[in-house]
This record gives sequence, structure tokens and C-alpha cells, in this order.
Amino acid sequence: MCGIVGLYLKNPALESQLGKLFEPMLLAMTDRGPDSAGFAIYGDEVRAGWIKLTLQSASSDYDWKALMGELEGCLGCSLDWLQNASAAVLKTNAGEAAVRAALLELAPGVRVMSVGQSIEILKGMGLPQDIAQRFSLAKMQGSHIIGHTRMATESAVTMEGSHPFSTGMDLCLVHNGSLSNHFRLRQELRRHGIEFETDNDTEVAAGYLTWRLRQGDSLKAALDHALEDLDGFFTFAIGTRDGFAVIRDPIACKPAILAETDDYVAMASEYQALASLPGIDNARVWEPEPATMYIWERQSA
Repeated sequence: MCGIVGLYLKNPALESQLGKLFEPMLLAMTDRGPDSAGFAIYGDEVRAGWIKLTLQSASSDYDWKALMGELEGCLGCSLDWLQNASAAVLKTNAGEAAVRAALLELAPGVRVMSVGQSIEILKGMGLPQDIAQRFSLAKMQGSHIIGHTRMATESAVTMEGSHPFSTGMDLCLVHNGSLSNHFRLRQELRRHGIEFETDNDTEVAAGYLTWRLRQGDSLKAALDHALEDLDGFFTFAIGTRDGFAVIRDPIACKPAILAETDDYVAMASEYQALASLPGIDNARVWEPEPATMYIWERQSA
């Protein structure tokens, strides 16, 4: 099953309402994925030369203040941070490799959910409503967001196995479907320097796109190659710093629906997740074609 949803705001005046608009979309997918949920939100861009990392602990009472003090001393650089339930968003002018090395030494149980200039990924086990409340989704602001509700049919219910997955700067992906060649692809991508933390096939798909983008592909070119190299059935919703994309495999056996107005583009596994959006009655609504890319991007600042 699983459910995926995405909302890309074309009208900047709506960015203060992104979380409020998106929360009903995520909750509408509860029947498709009651085991865990997560979302990747783009906003709160960091200044040039800085990066933003989303860190998450399995413990709800993790001592983030103590860790940040240790990190600051270890890295010898500036940092800002903000706690959100079991997660912390860290902003720093240190390099990603240095931060990861320090975290591995100081807090090996803390997971890096995302790294970039704009992205934040928050996810966990439980009903979508619980996840939304835990991270105060309705209060969040930004330009675009993608989310996922999971029904674990092939693996254990864990935070690590929840979506979205990110394996590159500001890149994330959610997936409804199954890849049949993800073990072989995982081995090949590791030889190209792509690292993985779970056995989930969706993480392999995210890693594949990261690799293609590192080769100089545009998002469209990377997705063109994905249609050739990813074997299985899938509907993907993809987030980058600059935009949002949707693609289905050539058979398109997994459901998807798109809606577009002058203010937004929205995507969901079922129309019910779009019904709460303003102006939906007058939106252009359609089912994305098989093996066809739908991409909306804004120019980088």
C-alpha cells in the first residue's frame, strides 16, 4: 500500500501556510500507511557557506543541548540549532564530512536524516496524525514539501525504514511500489561512493538519483536514466532545493493524481488527499501518464 503526497507552492504568499495546507493531505493517507510517516520540507534557507542537517534520535528525551555543546567544541566553528521533539535542526559553517565524523564519535546513535541548504526531514513510527502532532507540522513554513505514510509489508516498522529518504544535498524521495533490482544497484552505487544506512529499496532509488546528479545530469536527465535502470514498479515524488517532480514506471500500476492551479501543484496517491486544498474545484486535475516526467522548478537564489 503506502501513500505519498506532495505540495509545491507557486505562490510565495502561501509559504507561511505550507504546513497547514499539507497536514490534511498527509492524514488522508492514513488508511494506506498507518505504521509510520514522514515528510521533507523545504524552507528556512541557510546563508552561503553554511549547511543544515536534520538529526534524529530514537529517544524522545535525548539531551540535544549537551550534544550541541560537545559538537561546537569538537568542530571549533559556529553553529545554531533548534530542537523539534526527537529531532534537532543544526546549522553550521563546518563541512558535512567533519560534522558526520564528529557525530559518529560523540553520538553514534543519532541519525542524520538530511543535509542541505533548505531541506529538513522528520519521520517516525506511529499514525500519521501522531507524527504530524509530534513535529508541529501545521506550523511549518516553506516553499514545498513531500510526505509518505507507510504500511510495512516487507520489513520491520522502524524509524530508519520510514520515508522520505535522502542521500544527497537537498535531495529526497518517497516511493510507492517495489524495485526488483535494488540489491544489484546498491552494490554498484557503493562502488561510486554512495553510502546506505538501511535495506530499503527506496533508499537505493534516492541514491541512484544522487549519483546521476553528481555526474552532471539535470533532474530530468537523471529520471530518464532511472526509467532505464530501475527495474520494478513505482510512483516517485522527488524533492530538490529548487523543485518537485513526479514520475511513474512504464506500467504505472501504482495510483497517482496531480492537481495544478495558479497557486500550487499537488500530488497524492488518492484524490481525497487533495480535496481540502483551496481552489481544488477549479484546479486542473489529471492522472500522470506512465513513464512521463512532471517537473516544477524555480531558479536557485
